[in-house]
Amino acid sequence: MSKLEAIYPQAIEHTKQKVLQDMERYFEYSETLPSFEQYLADRGQYIGQIWINVWLNKVTNDVSKNEKKQFLSERDYEVQGVDRKLINKLFRDEMRTYQPFDTLTWVIENFKEHDEDWQTRFEQAKENFFIREQERLLEEEKAEFREEIEDEAAAIIEEQYTRVYLYIRQFTAKQLAADFESSTKFQSIDPVALEEKLVSEGSFDSFSYQTVADFFEELTGDIHKPPHEWGRSYFEYETYYYVYESLISDYLSELLPNKVLQELPKDLKERFNETFTKPLTAAFVKECMINVIYDVIGYYLEDIQEEYVADLLKLVDIPFDEEVHRKLLDQDLEERERKRAEELAELERKRSEEERIMRDIFGTEYDPSLNLRHIRYVLHIGDTNTGKTHHALERMKHAESGLYLAPLRLLALEVFDKLNAEGTPCNLKTGEEEKVVLGAGHISCTVEMFHEKEYYEVVVIDEAQMITDKDRGFSWYKAITKANAEEVHIIGSRNSKEMLLELLGDSDITINEYSRDTPLEVESKEFHIKHIKKGDALICFSRRRVLEMASRLQNDGHSVSMIYGSMPPETRKKQIHLFNEGKTKVIVATDAIGMGLNLPIRRIVFLENEKFDGTRRRLLNSQEVKQIAGRAGRKGIYDVGKVAFTNDIKKMKNLLLQEDRPVQTFAIAPTSSVFERFQRYYHDLDTFFALWEKFESPKGTKKASLSEERSLYRKIAGSEIEARLTLTDLYSFLHLPFSKNEQALVKQWEDTMYAIVQGRELPEPIVKEGSLEELELSYKAIGLHLLFLYRLGEPTEASYWERLREEISDKVQERLKTDIKKFVKKCKNCGKRLAWDHPFPTCDACYRARFKKYWHDEDEF
Repeated sequence: MSKLEAIYPQAIEHTKQKVLQDMERYFEYSETLPSFEQYLADRGQYIGQIWINVWLNKVTNDVSKNEKKQFLSERDYEVQGVDRKLINKLFRDEMRTYQPFDTLTWVIENFKEHDEDWQTRFEQAKENFFIREQERLLEEEKAEFREEIEDEAAAIIEEQYTRVYLYIRQFTAKQLAADFESSTKFQSIDPVALEEKLVSEGSFDSFSYQTVADFFEELTGDIHKPPHEWGRSYFEYETYYYVYESLISDYLSELLPNKVLQELPKDLKERFNETFTKPLTAAFVKECMINVIYDVIGYYLEDIQEEYVADLLKLVDIPFDEEVHRKLLDQDLEERERKRAEELAELERKRSEEERIMRDIFGTEYDPSLNLRHIRYVLHIGDTNTGKTHHALERMKHAESGLYLAPLRLLALEVFDKLNAEGTPCNLKTGEEEKVVLGAGHISCTVEMFHEKEYYEVVVIDEAQMITDKDRGFSWYKAITKANAEEVHIIGSRNSKEMLLELLGDSDITINEYSRDTPLEVESKEFHIKHIKKGDALICFSRRRVLEMASRLQNDGHSVSMIYGSMPPETRKKQIHLFNEGKTKVIVATDAIGMGLNLPIRRIVFLENEKFDGTRRRLLNSQEVKQIAGRAGRKGIYDVGKVAFTNDIKKMKNLLLQEDRPVQTFAIAPTSSVFERFQRYYHDLDTFFALWEKFESPKGTKKASLSEERSLYRKIAGSEIEARLTLTDLYSFLHLPFSKNEQALVKQWEDTMYAIVQGRELPEPIVKEGSLEELELSYKAIGLHLLFLYRLGEPTEASYWERLREEISDKVQERLKTDIKKFVKKCKNCGKRLAWDHPFPTCDACYRARFKKYWHDEDEF
């Protein structure tokens, strides 16, 4: 039997029932018995329509899609690939004429000229209507009583809140005593991690808990589904909070209705009895005040959790007497308030003591209004590529001793090479390497290597605007304010000028301001790769994009140099040399190009206008655009520096031209004197990090986050490393400048630290030469090893690893030549080659397919 045949008689029966229901409603609203003819005149049109409505709804919902398609196909409809909605429409159209049931004829045959039955149906309908009306009126009266009883109940409970609480207090006390005596204590673990089995710890010790809330955190050993929002279900180990919530809820649900019934006004009870001819019961009162009970349970549960366990357990053996228990409650509350006052006083004492200690530790260490030595300061202020650093270095060259502080190891290396090549002997010191030149009175080093006790005739501090960097900025602050020299040259961007003047106060200051000799010109057309020319520098903001773009250009026949952050400085130097010598036509680089590198760049091309800053992807700011764009137009080579963008030219040009906001704050970090004062009170870094978090940075400053140091510290906290090292030594090792987001390097750091405290030889860094990534990681690993060797005073051993690192750098250079062709920009899903300027890791087809599936799944749901 087909589905249509099966449901057809059901539809007829349903239609008849709807006619009878309509007839009964018609009778209900008729004052006197209407004639059958009058009924047909009034309801005939509706009766004639009932069948089609019932039948169409029935077949639409009960007949499957396949049966509908089969039915239509048998009637020569094309159904393959046809939309579901169209199938339903065609099927419904066919069903309108499928074996129609003549409802009107059925009504006439069954009710016309059946006067007695017609009369009986009318009387029964009127009687049913009367009964329903009586029930409705009774329910309305009940509803009025419910509302009145609910209001009375709320008032009674509010008035007698404490009286009820006395009952709950003893009830909870007895339950606590029973649990302490017979329940099992389980080891406290993550209550959501159900895969971990609970471990029994025996019975409870009531003296272990001060308040009931403390005990409520214990696990019962059972698993339950807790109440939650958003309709999502999960299971966890049950705590006693949920057990007592349920017990107190059940107890109150029985106690409160009886108490309220006793206190309800006499006249309300009498009116209820008169209306319903039966007395008011606790069951009906409970039904009326269910919402009140639900609300008040939360208040009682909050109060009971504040109780001291010892106070409640004293109640167990005291028979319940309202007056006695009220006095005990008053005494306990008074004692609890006294203890709380003492605890608050102790907390306030500790807070005041902590504030005093923090003032002593941090005090005026970071006060910008400094009394600087009698030093002559020379500020070199201007845009990128204006000769600021050149003029400062020329002055340093003519001094008997000098110190150059660079933001990058590569720049320190560049100045080291430059000074020695120009006949000024200069040493190099970066933490990872030390190069000593006979008779040198000058040192080129990274800013972190600055030491305030060493004297130089001239100190040059480069890229001083870095003072705002939240993690490294303090190194510039320390160098600027604590340099021990006759003359300090500070090189910075225009927006750092006011901050530097504020730091230097009333010192002897000379300001040299520089402007570009070669103007910058923004091209009006959007850049395309086919527009590339010799002397172009293409800028993107990830190593991957640099390699992909370089690969594309090389495959198109262009010779390319590359610069990115994780590239070894020696390799970077070789890449720059190739570009400087004209052996490569273009250079592809990250924003690393914007920091002090002088290159014969004709045009800077921004392939991207956004960068990931470690937290989110954001638009470049004005200073970043200027810093990078300023590398275009080398004096003596190009008369104009050109800048191009791939999109949003107007917006990016405005960023390039807008006046920068002055630097408002500078970064601060812990100093040796801070640690010295800290150790008067504490001796562990965990406490130091906690105090640093609480310490409010003075106005005009911002604290270094110390997030990397804290992350490393968590790995060795409580270990023999912490036990055997002084606090300052341990912090200096935490502060070593290496890539702490590389897990292999973090593991190497940890292994080396254990070797140091155990007196063993330092473990050798792992060196792999399989891929470009492995070579770059090997370079970093050797760099970290060198940091330790120089810190421990092992220059002989360090020289071997410096040579090996240089070999690794050479191999990176060679590997770039051979591996670069592998870095073709492809869709990560299907492998399809993507356009050079495609902004996403997947192709459009894979993206659409993914979201088409997503929306399809949502529709199915």
